[in-house]
Amino acid sequence: MADDLFSGAASERLKSRAPLAARLRPVTLDDIIGQQHLIGPGAPLRALIEADRLTSAILWGPPGTGKTTLASVVATATSKQFVPLSAVTAGVKDVRAVVEDARRLLGEQGRGTILFLDEVHRFSRSQQDALLPSVEEGLLVLIGATTENPFFEVNAPLLSRSTLWRLESLSGDELAAVVTRALGVEQASAEPQAVAALVGLADGDARAALTTLEVALALAAGRPVSLEDVERARHTRLQHYGEDAHYDQASALIKSIRGSDPDAGLYWLARMLESGEDARFIARRLVILASEDVGEADPLALVVADAAARAVEFVGLPEAQLNLAQAVVHLACAPKSNRVTVALGLAQADVRSAPRGDVPAHLRDAHYRSASVIGHGQDYRYPHDFPGAVVDQEYRPSGVAGHRYYEPSDRGHEAVVAERLRRWRHEGEALPDDDVLAGDDVLAGDDVHGVDSADQPEA
Repeated sequence: MADDLFSGAASERLKSRAPLAARLRPVTLDDIIGQQHLIGPGAPLRALIEADRLTSAILWGPPGTGKTTLASVVATATSKQFVPLSAVTAGVKDVRAVVEDARRLLGEQGRGTILFLDEVHRFSRSQQDALLPSVEEGLLVLIGATTENPFFEVNAPLLSRSTLWRLESLSGDELAAVVTRALGVEQASAEPQAVAALVGLADGDARAALTTLEVALALAAGRPVSLEDVERARHTRLQHYGEDAHYDQASALIKSIRGSDPDAGLYWLARMLESGEDARFIARRLVILASEDVGEADPLALVVADAAARAVEFVGLPEAQLNLAQAVVHLACAPKSNRVTVALGLAQADVRSAPRGDVPAHLRDAHYRSASVIGHGQDYRYPHDFPGAVVDQEYRPSGVAGHRYYEPSDRGHEAVVAERLRRWRHEGEALPDDDVLAGDDVLAGDDVHGVDSADQPEA
């Protein structure tokens, strides 16, 4: 009895001393802010939770989007035994103990068991395999939470037996609602600029916003939280972070790079980093820009941007600033082309509006037995059997045959692509092997800096 009293007192003290994000964790679906596509009125995940019919599931989304919160709501809503584990600290021995307990509970009381496995991607393949038999036979309902792509990090058999629910980053309005609720619980207030800064810096992560707010509240010491308090909480100076500064500065960075001004690009990069901007957000924008605004004019642009994004994860700040800076300079100095973006838009328009024709018979899969009997693969012309590995044949349904989507520009490497397509489309002849070298020459020329040779001043 005494042990229970002391344990209860300890739990209450821990609860009162828990981080703000933990103390604000919702206990019902209606308390959750965001993810309305999953838990809004009539949404599928809400229906399963309320009916206590949730089957094995993988919750996939960025940090601070509510994966653990959803699991905690399930724990209060289900009649099943709920067992939380973290893949960071748990092992196969812990999983086997849960399985044995679940089997005993099912036999003795007829109750099922839900196993919540946080950071499921941290489990090795063999550890995940240990879960498979219990999930397959229905002994365990697995709820796995991960920030990583489950198609890469979760075993295919385990993933195929689970429903994938994808959580989205919180919007600015949703983050502002989270901050407002936290201020109410803490009986505190904040200046509008401070709230806007918290929202802008959090990049859709509610936990990040609450963690920064908690430090800012301590610094404010009873007065309304100011922009300066948020700056001090992030150990950085926020450069005029108003209501839309997060998106305005990101827009300025992208437009500077698109405009081939490396110095302006570096300025906005430095300003965003000094403001405490999430380096991953910047990296994602650069990867998008590499295809959207450079494309085939410099095929290496996407490689460089992707490498910088990986360096942010692998190296981290502050060193990864150098990788981001290199990507900004490379992208700004690259020849520009939006032809890939335009081409995709035209193709999508055809997919949405043109008749949905069948795959032409000669393109259908002909590898399985008897496929040839029904005409699959018949009259297909294998390109490698022809000079230059180019052969004239139709690759689309008749309703969209001949529609032209991709028209390369005359900038950078895309000029070589344009000439190659011109010959293939109009003359049906392949380029010689040394055409690849010609492409390298274009990439090495003045145009790689975003300036046509014709625009260069005479010496």
